[in-house]
Amino acid sequence: MTTTRAGAAGLAGTLAVTALAPLVFGSTYAITTTFLPPDRPMFTALMRALPAGLLLLAITRKLPHGQWIGRAAVLGALNIGIFMPLLFLAAYRLPGGVAAVLGAAAPLFALGIATVALDERLTARKVLAGVIGLFGVALVVLRATAVLDTVGIIAGLLGAASMAGGTVMTKRWGRPDGVSPLAMTGWQLTAGGLMLLPLAAIVEGAPPALDARNIGGYLYLGLIGTAAAYAIWFRGIAKAPATSVSFLGLLSPLSAAVIGWAALGQSLAPLQILGMAIALGGTILGQTGTAPKTTEPDTDAATAAPARTAA
Repeated sequence: MTTTRAGAAGLAGTLAVTALAPLVFGSTYAITTTFLPPDRPMFTALMRALPAGLLLLAITRKLPHGQWIGRAAVLGALNIGIFMPLLFLAAYRLPGGVAAVLGAAAPLFALGIATVALDERLTARKVLAGVIGLFGVALVVLRATAVLDTVGIIAGLLGAASMAGGTVMTKRWGRPDGVSPLAMTGWQLTAGGLMLLPLAAIVEGAPPALDARNIGGYLYLGLIGTAAAYAIWFRGIAKAPATSVSFLGLLSPLSAAVIGWAALGQSLAPLQILGMAIALGGTILGQTGTAPKTTEPDTDAATAAPARTAA
């Protein structure tokens, strides 16, 4: 009984720390629309991923080898190289609320993928949690005047599926002994960034001229919204069930709404506040009924993480 309670307390602590990542991810919407050059989703995704990945490789001084070269490439594609440009494409082509609702479908995608890849049992409770969370997010962010764009909708759904697949496969493969979450984050950001480099050049051409405001936005997204936040996210995946971590992603649009209210002067109606409560209920319900089967050795101390204030 004591061991069970200790394990539950440890899982709760891991999920609480991991929840910091989607709270920071929520700032991506405000940063993209306020600080970054318009209509450059591929370039923005590249600037968010590759510099941060190279910085983490320089800090950790660890490179993938053997089968992990291929695995890092696959995870980098799912979590970064495919997900990020689709995320920004949806953010540019859709109102932030619609893009956020599409992203909130990720837990439902993760449930289906985990059933196949991780042999996790698909339960009615988890599906209900996903539907509740999606409904709550919709109440928070959707507006009657929202204009729908077919390309944006497809990008949002594919992005959610890619992130869900990356979360599940990160859990399935774990990480090599002696490799910290920070190093794994560097591998994936670099692999995904290298994938984005030729695509950004082909699709969008030469980089845009950047002013101080743009540079500040990219620095925030790269260092805090990507390097620090993704290291926390991948650490959580290693220590908690993949579907439980995926449900924490529902906090991202809630964070975006609060940031919009606090920093951009946007209003929060009673219906939106009710939606936040419903989405939080779905997030909490998504954590119940599953316990981690195994716990990886804590390798966080192997490489010291940089200071962070944690998208």
